[in-house]
Amino acid sequence: MQPSLESASFKEQDREVAVSAPLVEVRRGTITESRHRGHVAAVDGTGKLIASLGTPAAITYLRSSAKPFQAIPLVASGAADRFGFTEAEIALACASHSGEPIHTELARSMLKKINLPPEALKCGTHEPFSAAETRRLREQGRAPNVLQNNCSGKHAGMLALALHLGAPSESYDSPDNPVQIAIQESVARFSNCSIKELALGVDGCGVPVFGMAVQAMALMYARLLMPHDFDEPTRVVCKRISTAMINHPEIIGGTIDRLDTEMMRAAGGRLISKVGAEGVYTVGVLPCAEWPDGLGLALKIEDGDDQRARPTVVIEALRQLGVLAGDSLKAVARFARVPVTNRRGDVVGEVRPVFALQLAGV
Repeated sequence: MQPSLESASFKEQDREVAVSAPLVEVRRGTITESRHRGHVAAVDGTGKLIASLGTPAAITYLRSSAKPFQAIPLVASGAADRFGFTEAEIALACASHSGEPIHTELARSMLKKINLPPEALKCGTHEPFSAAETRRLREQGRAPNVLQNNCSGKHAGMLALALHLGAPSESYDSPDNPVQIAIQESVARFSNCSIKELALGVDGCGVPVFGMAVQAMALMYARLLMPHDFDEPTRVVCKRISTAMINHPEIIGGTIDRLDTEMMRAAGGRLISKVGAEGVYTVGVLPCAEWPDGLGLALKIEDGDDQRARPTVVIEALRQLGVLAGDSLKAVARFARVPVTNRRGDVVGEVRPVFALQLAGV
């Protein structure tokens, strides 16, 4: 019997008090007007903590950074192959997409392959992340549809898994459905947490969401790209997931102005990038000269900021770790230091990083 959402949650008194570190300053003129604080952890492919700030053991929800691991049972079970999902459709199952036609058509294709209508998706609706698509809907007086939900690909994948497992598709979002049990086991395996250690809640799209230490999130991404301690079938699945993300960055985010997409484009196939709500971010770096065992990075902006603090911290952390440099760093520079402007458009300040990662053992 699987634990309920309540019984699987950590008790507050059992959690370590998380002391955050200052990460970003918002300067206006000569004064620091605002600060964003948070937690950062970098782990290599062997599980060793490389660098950190704040409290690496701070517990927070993985949010949409869980999506590649929620897609692992879809691929590992044979469901993706049974229904003929393409590499781009596997990428959509990992995506927090912008709701552009390139995304909605893929979601529609996935549903057609499993012979279910859009109404079977239980992720709800919201305006597309794409400003152009949202503007178009408003101009036409139309409401957003469920395929434009940034999680529609993930939910289509979950429906496919339910059908493949013979599980009830109408309750695929329930924590005791075999679909969610398989996903929970996947998350526990990659994070090196037991099922009981995972804090469970309900995500914005209605399915279970997983709480764990920021350091465990980093470990998940290090293991996804460097799964040397897993069996060969799992390694193959990890390779398919990461390759789908790297080959289709515009599916993971959007065609323009999406951090995940621009990070993967800038890195030229060297990393996978995945944002999560409430200031969460995760990245996996393939083995390279700087990090021969690969690298996983995870961070949490304490106040949940997704716009001005998170991109700045992401890019600066990867710069300090030697992952972004030269042309790759220039390609994402517009996300790194954001000007503060007044209503006339005059630049009157700057959002800037103010941290130095603490190397483990130093």
